[in-house]
Amino acid sequence: MIMAIGDALLALLLPGPRHGYDLKRTHDEWFAGLRPLAFGQVYSTLARLQRDDLIEIAQTEIGDGPERTVYELTEPGRARARDWLAEPIDPGVTGGVPADELIRKTLAAYRLHADPGGLMSRQRATHLRAMRALEPAPGETDHSAAALGRTGVRDLQRLHLDADLRWLDLTGERIRRLPAPEVGMLPGAVLEYPTTDEPDEPDEPDEGEDPEYTDPNQPAEGARS
Repeated sequence: MIMAIGDALLALLLPGPRHGYDLKRTHDEWFAGLRPLAFGQVYSTLARLQRDDLIEIAQTEIGDGPERTVYELTEPGRARARDWLAEPIDPGVTGGVPADELIRKTLAAYRLHADPGGLMSRQRATHLRAMRALEPAPGETDHSAAALGRTGVRDLQRLHLDADLRWLDLTGERIRRLPAPEVGMLPGAVLEYPTTDEPDEPDEPDEGEDPEYTDPNQPAEGARS
């Protein structure tokens, strides 16, 4: 949980330097519906990120109120934020992913013009591989009480993954209907994504509504009615 919040704060610094209060406010605005961050949580996370050389102090603002420390990304911090925005979450052996991280990563990719459609395609492919790994082995017909426990765990894990896939579909459709957000990453921070060998439906936004907001990994389509 701490690591996921740290990665999200790094992504929020991609557009430029911010102070802690602004990071907390932006996080709570971008990811409305999740639990708001506590100020203590923000500043303890920033201290850890600074310790790990992922952010540094850009300046200290002195005004009428308390002085505010402004943070900016280091090169390792920028690389980590870009990786976080590009890489799908691995469900691992549990067959599920943290819901908060999936929401933060997907919405941050949209807010930062960081190819949300490509990210969601890679996340779907990762989920589908995990679901296949949970399928019963060919010829598995053990109906004992012990097998019932193993089967029940696999079924629950597959259902969690299926729920994630449905969420990705719903969110992808909603993003396609939205205009491009005003915030973007700094020049030079454009993400480059690996191709996936798992075909999936394109997630490009509706070009009829916003021709400038396109998915660079998907072929262009005509405007939809």
